[in-house]
Amino acid sequence: MSLSWGSVAAVLGLAVPVVAALWEFVLAGRKRLGYRVQLDTTIRDSAASGPDTTVLQRMQWDGTNLRDPSVVLLRIENAGWSPVVAGDYVAPASDPVGIRIAFPGRRVVGMTVTERSAQVPPSFFVPGAEGFETTGREIRLPKVILNRRAHYKVLAVLDREEGFTDPEFPEPEVTAGVVGGVRGGNIKKTAYYPFASRQVRWLLASLILVSATQSGFTLAGSGDGAAAPLDCAAGTLHLSGSTAFAPVLREAARQYERTCPDARIPLTATSFKGSVDGLDTLAAAGAGARLPDGRGLGDGLSFSDGPKSDGRPRLLPRPVALSLFTLVVHEDAGVEDLSLKQVRDIYAGNITNWSQVKGNDVPIHLVSRNPGSGTRTTLEQQVLDGRPLPAVTTPDCAGLDRGRPGRCEVGGTGTLLDTVAATPGALGHSEVGAAAAHDDVRQIRIDGFPATLEGADEGAYPYWQTEIAYTYGEPPADSIAAGFLRYLANEVGKDVIRSKGHRPCAELDKPLLCRPDGSPAAR
Repeated sequence: MSLSWGSVAAVLGLAVPVVAALWEFVLAGRKRLGYRVQLDTTIRDSAASGPDTTVLQRMQWDGTNLRDPSVVLLRIENAGWSPVVAGDYVAPASDPVGIRIAFPGRRVVGMTVTERSAQVPPSFFVPGAEGFETTGREIRLPKVILNRRAHYKVLAVLDREEGFTDPEFPEPEVTAGVVGGVRGGNIKKTAYYPFASRQVRWLLASLILVSATQSGFTLAGSGDGAAAPLDCAAGTLHLSGSTAFAPVLREAARQYERTCPDARIPLTATSFKGSVDGLDTLAAAGAGARLPDGRGLGDGLSFSDGPKSDGRPRLLPRPVALSLFTLVVHEDAGVEDLSLKQVRDIYAGNITNWSQVKGNDVPIHLVSRNPGSGTRTTLEQQVLDGRPLPAVTTPDCAGLDRGRPGRCEVGGTGTLLDTVAATPGALGHSEVGAAAAHDDVRQIRIDGFPATLEGADEGAYPYWQTEIAYTYGEPPADSIAAGFLRYLANEVGKDVIRSKGHRPCAELDKPLLCRPDGSPAAR
C-alpha cells in the first residue's frame, strides 16, 4: 500500500508533537539544573545614572574603599520535571559543596541569599552552614534540595582584581552537575520567555511547517482539475450522442474516472456518432433493461444538439450547455463574412461560385454532416429557416467534381473539418471549439457577427443550440448517470465545458431555458 504525500504530512503532524512531548516531559525533562544571571552591573555605571548616588562609590571592605565594585544577582533553579536531592549533585559525598560560581577578573567581597522558594529550607543558607561560603574568587553553594520549579537567588558584591584591565567583566562561570540530568547533567544557563520557551517555539514552528506542507499538497491536489464531485458513484456509464459535444464528454469522463476510482466510463472512437444515433442507442438500452414503471436507467446518458423529436417518450431532457456553431470554408474561397440571405441562397443552390459573393472564382462544394447530426439539424432549423439541404451529388466527398458545384456528407465533426480543409471551395459546418482548433479552415461571420455568445445574445448570430443530456426515465439518485450529471454541473465540470468553447447553462440568466437572451424562444 502506498501513501500520498498529504498522508505523510498528516502522520508527521501527529508524530512531531508526540515525540516533542515525550522528549520534553519524559526524557529531556527528567532532571535539569539551571541558572540565570538577572543582574550584573558595576557601581560606576549605577553612579553615573542619576543624582545622589556618590554613596555607591564609597563602598568599603575591611575599612578600604573598593576600587571598582560591582553587583551580581543569580537565580539557581530546578528547570526540569524531577526533584533534585543532595545525592543527585555530582560531587563526593564528603564534599558539602554542590555549586561553584567564579567571577573572572573580580574577587568576592560578600554574598547573601535574597530570595528562595517556600520549599527550600532556610537552614542551607545560615552563616556557617556546610558548603555555604565564599573564597577570594569563588562562591560555594551547598547541595540544596530543589523540588520541581523551586529556586533561590544569590546576591554577590564584587571588586575588580588588581592587574585586570579589561573595561568589561566576563560573565560569571557556574559549575555544577546532577546525576542522570540532561546533556551530561551539567548546569545550564536558562532564560525567561514571556511567550514560550525556545523548545516550545521550535515545536510551534514545526507544527506550522507540517500544517503548511499538508495544505500545499491539498491545494496541489485540488488544482490539477480532479476535485471531488458532489457524488462519486460506482459502476459503468455508457455515453453516446453528439460529436460536437464529444470533446467535453471525453475530458469530463477522464477526470471523473480519475477522481472516482470505482467509476468506469469506457469510450471508443465510435462512442459518439451523432445526436439522433445517441438517442436511439439510449432508447434501445432502456427498453432492453425492462425497467419497472417509475424507475430510470442508471448507467446510460445521451447528449443531443437540441431537443429530441417525437417518438421517444421515456427520454427526459436536462439542459447542460449552450453550444455555438460556425460555418467553415476552405482557404481559397476568399470570403470571411456572409449575410444570412447569402448563406440561404448558397444552400438553396442560387449561389454556386464564391465569385458571386465577392470571393474567388471557385465552385462551391457543400460538405455536410449525415442525417441525424444535431449540428446539421440546427443549421437547417435556425440558419436556413427550416429548409432542408440540397440533394447529395456524390456519396463520397473525394469524388466531388472540382470544376462544378456539388454536395457530399460525412459522419463526424473531425472528418468534416478535414474534408473542408482538403477540398477547394468547400463550405461546411462545425461547433466552434473544434473549428478554432483546426488551423486549415476559416470561420465565417454571419452578418458581421462571429460565433460568440454576445452575438447570440443580441439576436444577431443565429447558429447556436442548447446541448441537452437525455436520460431514460429518472435515474436513481445514487447511480453513476445521476452522479456524472451532477459532476457536469459543479465547478470542475463547468471548467471542462468552458475549455471546449461552450457555455454552461448555469451561467446564463435563464439556466432552465439555456438560451441566449436575444433568441426568440427566450423572450
